[in-house]
This record gives sequence, C-alpha cells and structure tokens, in this order.
Amino acid sequence: MAQKTDTLFLQQLMESKPELFAKILNNHNKNDVQIMYTQVNRDKNNKPSFKTFSYNYNAKRYFYPASTVKLAGVIFALERVNELKNKGLTANLTMITDSSFKGQTKVLKDESAANGKPSIAHYVKKVLLTSDNDAFNRLFEFVGRAEINSKLKKYGLTESRILNRLAIGDGDESAKHTNAINFYNGDQLIYQQAAQYDNKEYPLELTNLIVGKGYMDSKDQLVNEPYSFANKNVFTIADQLSLMKRLMMPEAYPVKERFNLSIEDYKLIYTYMSKLPTESDYPKYDPQEFWPTYAKMLFYGREKEAFLDPNIRIFNKYGDSYGFIIDNSYFVDFKNKVEYFLTAVVQSNEDGIYNDNKYEYETVCYPFMKNLGRAIYEFELNRKKKQLPDLSKFKMDYTNK
Repeated sequence: MAQKTDTLFLQQLMESKPELFAKILNNHNKNDVQIMYTQVNRDKNNKPSFKTFSYNYNAKRYFYPASTVKLAGVIFALERVNELKNKGLTANLTMITDSSFKGQTKVLKDESAANGKPSIAHYVKKVLLTSDNDAFNRLFEFVGRAEINSKLKKYGLTESRILNRLAIGDGDESAKHTNAINFYNGDQLIYQQAAQYDNKEYPLELTNLIVGKGYMDSKDQLVNEPYSFANKNVFTIADQLSLMKRLMMPEAYPVKERFNLSIEDYKLIYTYMSKLPTESDYPKYDPQEFWPTYAKMLFYGREKEAFLDPNIRIFNKYGDSYGFIIDNSYFVDFKNKVEYFLTAVVQSNEDGIYNDNKYEYETVCYPFMKNLGRAIYEFELNRKKKQLPDLSKFKMDYTNK
C-alpha cells in the first residue's frame, strides 16, 4: 500500500517564516508553486526508506518542465548503450549524427571534448554540468521518442511525456523524426542506427494549458491571444522526484525495477550532477557565464558570490523557461550526515506575456528557491534520526577533469 503523502508540514514550515514566504503563500496558484520533500531514513544496514511531504501538488495542473526532462534523457541514453553492448556500443565511442529530415542538423565534431569528438558520455557531462540543450537533443535523437515514452511508462512515470527537442522550436512532425547516427572506434564503424519515426500520440488530461494574455511569436511580434502549452513536454514534480529517488538509491527498489545502469554509469551521473562548472576542464566553461553555483537553485538561488560549503554537494537537475523555475534535487551534507530530496516549481510572469524574456526570476523565483532549500536544510540539521546515514557512496572524485 502506498504511503499517504503529508500535505500540511511544508505549508506550516513556510507559514512559520512569513518574512520569506508570505507573498508566495498568498499567491501559490498565481505563482504555480508545487513542492515535494522526501525525508530519508536508514536502517542499521544503511538501507533507505522514504517519507514524503507535498505542498499544492496537482498532477493535472500544467507547468513547463524545461530542462528537467534532460535527466530522463541521460538515464535512458545510458540504458540504451547497455542494451546495445552486444553490438559493441559504449558511451565513449565517437557519435556522428546525420540529418535526414527537414530542420535536422549534423554533428561531426565536439571541440569541448578532450579528443574533439562527440560521444554519449560527453553529452551526458554537458547536460548535467550546465544543462546544454544541444547535448540533450542528441541524446533524445539516440534514444528515440517512442523509447523515451515507453521507458517513462515502464518506471511508473505515467503523469509525464517527453515529446520534443529543446530550444529549436521542435514540434509536430519534426519532433516525431529522429536522426540517423553512426558510432565509431577510431575509423572503424561499430554501430549504425537508422533514422526513426514515432507515429504515436501521448495524450494527457491537463489544466492550465492556455495561459496569459499574449505572447511573442517567432518573428518577435506580439500576438494578443493566450499562449498554449498543448503538445509540449510534461514532467510532474512527483515523477521527477520518483526518477531521482530511483537514480540515487536503487537499493530501495526491487532489482527488476532499477535502472539498467552499470557502476560506471552511476559514477558518471553522480559526478557530473554534483560537479560545479568551474571544476571541469572538458568541457571548459567561462566562470563569468557559468559560476560555481550556477545550476544549484534550491539552496543558492542564482547568487554568484555565494559561500560554498565544502561539505555540501547537491545532485540535481534544474530547468528555467517561460517564467518557470524548477529544480529536482538530492542534497547531501557529509559533515552533518544530512540527506534529503527536494523538488519544486515556481513561476512569475506579471505582464502575462509569454516568450518575451520578461519574468520576475530575480525578485520572485530565485529567492523562493533559495529560501525553500535553506529552510528544509535547517530543519534537517535538527531532525533526529535513529541511524545516521553512511553517505560515502556519494563522495565523488572531481579531480578527473
């Protein structure tokens, strides 16, 4: 029997800090706030169990998930590599992407990689370090739309769908076509994947799909009609949390329900989810554009000069678009033996115009995410546990650039 989710705790926690949360609490539907927080409790063998709390959760109420869908793309791409191992496929082979349908683009090289060549593993790094859109699109093309949605269903993520590439205006017929791809070891062709076509539709009953009073079209002209999110990606916070729990703590799930990932796959994902952009040489990032806490919304907001506690690591995937900020995280404090899952979404779009890049990220969304992450962390610091966790498996080596 599924454990009933507590819906009062988070509200009471925020109400106890009105100076931080009063505006959000008074406008929770306008700001599309939804939160899920999961406590982790360990037994004497360090096996985890979960207790989940929610605020304003509604699986039917649409929010744009933006880049949070990329974590599913990463996992399913590495699963597909493992499913094709008998064909000689590995995540480090050179991946040459062809174009075979209108709007598709080729990829022959990747100058951000140490060897200058694209690969599944390098795309994974770019997705997890700075949420690279092109890297996700290449993983989407490799897995294929049909398989991505079949995998969501397989793992019980039934409130969600991933239909299209990101940041290239992908939709309708073009989203159903994915590129042909060849994998090489040096000059030797190891595996060929033909272009794929997915003719399925993935209907979901959703509210809040038609929003606002206007939007900017592709020619940067204002259209005075509500904006429609119909036929876009859907990734509810419950499904995001479920994916993260299964990824970080597979031992809490029956063997047949775990992701088909190797020890090396887990290490790759854990390392680059928690690694800071400034700790990476391949790919190398400009620290002005990608500062250390760039991707860590649920604790640092978007502060560029934030104090970095060396005992804390945040394993997460954030998203931001159309005024929505979303973050899906597993938080670890090695010194104080703190761990928890926190997933949240908030939106601000005061003028009701979509696609105009005028959103209240700085004044509403980032402060809320930071304050929420800190409030939960403070609570967890004082929460009594029967067994302190052994968190050693999450200590990654960040020296391998």
